[in-house]
Amino acid sequence: MTEPTTSYRWPAKLFHWLTAAAVITAIVLGFSMVSAEPGPRQNQLYDLHRSFGALILTLAGARLLWRLYSPPPLVPGMPAWQVQAATWGHRLLYVFLFAMPLLGWAGTSAFPATIVVFGLFELPPLVEPNRELSTILLGIHWRMGWALCLLIAGHIGAALYHHFIAKDDTLRRMLPF
Repeated sequence: MTEPTTSYRWPAKLFHWLTAAAVITAIVLGFSMVSAEPGPRQNQLYDLHRSFGALILTLAGARLLWRLYSPPPLVPGMPAWQVQAATWGHRLLYVFLFAMPLLGWAGTSAFPATIVVFGLFELPPLVEPNRELSTILLGIHWRMGWALCLLIAGHIGAALYHHFIAKDDTLRRMLPF
């Protein structure tokens, strides 16, 4: 009899690293676009940020479906409080992966501005034009962006703690190689 694997399967690893790259890119674009001078360059940054938001929403949906089909393997011997912390941390990350793009999409629709995803197709507006609503939604989106940065830092910090201090396989089981 073989021992059950504690490593994630390749689709989970692929979704994790694609999502991580898309989220980091969207964050960098978000900070860049708001600090850029108004004009074509700033418009291009906004378009790319929105495109990555649409990609993140799609990846989040695919990730969630995969996670429901193939639940993550537990690390043997991990204390119950760490299992609970990881469970709630991941749940919160999923909330952000869905809420951030949807808030951005709704806020952009209310502005009103179009969202053309990587120059390929246009997303339909989620709400009617309403500048006041746009200001509220995009303000929440901006604040959640900062909270997401903190959540990501905690996620990375926990992975590094497990790798360098606890010296368990928590990080290694998600690495792509």
